[in-house]
Amino acid sequence: MTQTHFTLSNGKKIPSIGLGTWQSAPGEVAKAVEYALKNGYRHLDCAWAYGNEAEVGQGIKASGVPREEIFVTSKLFELHHHPEHVPLAIKDTLKNLGLEYLDLYLLHWNINLEVDAPAGVLPRNEHRVKGSSGKFKLDVALSDDVTPTWREMEKLVDQGLVKSIGISNFNINRTKKLLKEARIKPVADQVELSIQNPQPELVAWLKKNDILPQGYTPLGGTGKTNLRDNEQIKKIADVHGVQTANILLSWLVSRGINPLPKSVTPERIANNLKLVDLTKEQLEELDALSKSHPQQRVCDQSDSFEPTYDIYQENDPEFSDKVQFAKEQ
Repeated sequence: MTQTHFTLSNGKKIPSIGLGTWQSAPGEVAKAVEYALKNGYRHLDCAWAYGNEAEVGQGIKASGVPREEIFVTSKLFELHHHPEHVPLAIKDTLKNLGLEYLDLYLLHWNINLEVDAPAGVLPRNEHRVKGSSGKFKLDVALSDDVTPTWREMEKLVDQGLVKSIGISNFNINRTKKLLKEARIKPVADQVELSIQNPQPELVAWLKKNDILPQGYTPLGGTGKTNLRDNEQIKKIADVHGVQTANILLSWLVSRGINPLPKSVTPERIANNLKLVDLTKEQLEELDALSKSHPQQRVCDQSDSFEPTYDIYQENDPEFSDKVQFAKEQ
């Protein structure tokens, strides 16, 4: 039977499919959120950095769905990881969304930007500091050790402003470091997960440590690595009488992953909520397909800042997920 919810390590339940709100044009998100909630969605994935939280809030209000029925996630952006900015950031996010609390608040990245903002002012894009290369400068010390930021996020739980806290774009090594210092354990790690970027070691390690893997870009990207039109997937979809997107999302949920497909098209929003029960043979076929091609990311900011910062450490001889996972076997 298809899984409708996951249970987080703190006992709270989260719907197995969420509506992503990244990269939506202005004016589209409010209608998408309203439509999604009126048609069965109860999980919204948002972020301050997306620049559309106010529209998400409008959609929530217009839907008429009671707040307590909706699981709402947002994220603490890399501009706001300095401890003094965390209380300002959550206040701004809640104001934008028109809510009194979040169900889940994530560290958006494990990278932290240097900012130049007056005391008591929430940093905006204009407060980023540029380096000699013209790229924005990182606060490397805070990127290496996010404990000061996490301490402030823990306080938000104590204050009732957020129900749960988690991380995003963290690999095994960086998550291990955080777990050694955390008073409140992260309940989720939102990373890029799809059949073209399956990250089996990370997913297995997170599940072993009772941290829910959440998947953004769950239907893959564009170009040669996009497997949505793969003939094997089409054949499985035909057997179930659904689209390939339903197969890919069902495969992720079957792996214990919480996918967050983004769409502003009513037909696709409604369709993405439909999960199917895949057979053991079909799951094995999809697993094999995910391993049959080089892993390909859509999103990697490692070379976007000064200095270059190896976010995922994929080729690191000591800290890659493959090496870290193998150490525990």
